[in-house]
Amino acid sequence: MAVALAGMLAILAAPAHAERVRDLGQFQGVRTNQLTGYGVVVGLPGTGDDNLEYLTQAMKGVSGRMGLTLPPGISPGLKNAAAVVITADLPAFAKPGQRIDVTVSTIGKAKSLRGGALILTPLYGADGQVYAMAQGNLAVGGLDASGKDGSKVTVNIPTVGRIAEGASVERAVATGFDAGEMLRWNLFEADFLTAARVRDAINAKVPGIASVEDGVTLALRLPGDADSRASMMAAIEMIDVSPAETAARVIVNSRTGTVVINSAVRLSPAAISHGKLTVRVEENDRVVQPGPFSNGRTATENRSNVSVEEENRSVALFKGGASLSKVVDALNMLGVTPSDLVAILEALKQAGALKAEMVVI
Repeated sequence: MAVALAGMLAILAAPAHAERVRDLGQFQGVRTNQLTGYGVVVGLPGTGDDNLEYLTQAMKGVSGRMGLTLPPGISPGLKNAAAVVITADLPAFAKPGQRIDVTVSTIGKAKSLRGGALILTPLYGADGQVYAMAQGNLAVGGLDASGKDGSKVTVNIPTVGRIAEGASVERAVATGFDAGEMLRWNLFEADFLTAARVRDAINAKVPGIASVEDGVTLALRLPGDADSRASMMAAIEMIDVSPAETAARVIVNSRTGTVVINSAVRLSPAAISHGKLTVRVEENDRVVQPGPFSNGRTATENRSNVSVEEENRSVALFKGGASLSKVVDALNMLGVTPSDLVAILEALKQAGALKAEMVVI
């Protein structure tokens, strides 16, 4: 009887859906790296920066690399050029000679990058080393037009553009893929139960290769040669695992009034009554005229009308363990707005009836 009960509890605790290992986490070191650089876009039809000091210095450097030295004290007008910041993501295992996309954004007062071309610019990693070189014609999805009378029309964002395959990789990043016999795999979100289930699923396919280090990391003993290791990693990523149910959480966006409640939220027994009290004060002043030949003066008589209105709302009763659907049905019955819903949830949390974490973003 006890064994049967334990089996039933295990079935109830496990979620009904399964996800691939590759959707729950990633191998340590196998990730993208961010690159950034500072450069100059030229060829703009008068929509660039106007004598920006950073741009002037950059143009002097560019002209110097080409063998042209500007006379000292000369500050060229550069309305056809713009100082920009270039950003890119370097994929894992990217090798020299491969191409990656780059995003180009203005940092000065340039109005548009449409029609511009990026001059050869190095892209640096967090360690200060050059990992790629970017150059090419920009594709800009925005449009900016203005008239002499000050009227202006802007469509999308004309100060940001992209160059498809605009950078050439010059240096590879070491991933640790073939270093040592131990490779680590990390969950996207810490959860001890999910980590244990991933370990069990991997060991069921290849016994004894996986062990849990903490709530995020699994240590995998994989073959030393790259070919066998890649094949085993590919097989591990496609294993189906039933992740643990997420923690009960209520997300509140204070700026937009958006409230999201996940399916793990439960309520202890509680009763909710939500209504609105409206007090209205109206002032209707009346002018009073004196009687004929009374030598009186015209006066103003104050007349006030005070009324109180209270909406009749029913009381919603939650039984212990109420699920998300019950919570939503009851709150809809009360007719609450998003702002009212936030107040109700906060009150339930303070009363100890809401068993969930409230996150305000």
